[in-house]
Amino acid sequence: MASIDLNSDLGENVADRIVSDDESMLDLVTSANVACGFHAGSPEGIRATIASAVAGGVVIGAHPGYRDYENFGRTKVDIDSATLQAHVEYQLGALIGLAAAVGGKVAYVKPHGALYNTIARDERQSQDVVAAIRAIDPSLVLLGLAGGVVLDVAERAGLQTAAEAFADRAYQPDGQLVSRTEPGSVLHDPAAVAERMVRLAGEGVIRAIDGTDVPVSAQSICVHGDSPGSVAMAAETKRMLQQAGITIAPFAGV
Repeated sequence: MASIDLNSDLGENVADRIVSDDESMLDLVTSANVACGFHAGSPEGIRATIASAVAGGVVIGAHPGYRDYENFGRTKVDIDSATLQAHVEYQLGALIGLAAAVGGKVAYVKPHGALYNTIARDERQSQDVVAAIRAIDPSLVLLGLAGGVVLDVAERAGLQTAAEAFADRAYQPDGQLVSRTEPGSVLHDPAAVAERMVRLAGEGVIRAIDGTDVPVSAQSICVHGDSPGSVAMAAETKRMLQQAGITIAPFAGV
């Protein structure tokens, strides 16, 4: 693989819940998944993050989630199709509007948290998310978990897609992420995280939690902005990828 994107989930800070160092991450990543207000973030904070991304030449993606602010969007919500589609449409519209206000443009969509994990497996909710994207702007690229159901649903619906791998998350042998409720699900060692991503980019595999190698084909790597030590992990991952001859470049918006 000659190049790969590096992304992070940003725009999630509010005054009483600071979870990431957006400015530092924006100096490292090529794509920013910006919260849309339902699971985290405030209009003014989201706008500021988008403006910083525009100034730094970082590609902007919408990061919609369940309407679950209390749990940071990390609890699965049983929701009917009409409501889920409307919620995603609302969030996309809000982010597109804020981006336009500061001279930017939203290039892709990466669902957040429990919604992201649900649509990696659930075809019905996948269809709802895809329908929302098509209704708002069918030129938006859908970024989802490599091997996830939603990527197939989106491609059948005519959307462009990109597959993602996670630098700071443990994997199950079937290619799904280890639940955050399980020990060892979130990784923190910058060197170990970076080494995993060099193998991903170079060999197309990630070491699963049971020690086996899982085939993963991905065009983008995520380092969660709210993970402890996220900036150090992103910096080391970028450094080691470049040292291995891998170009860091956005997958969308270019």
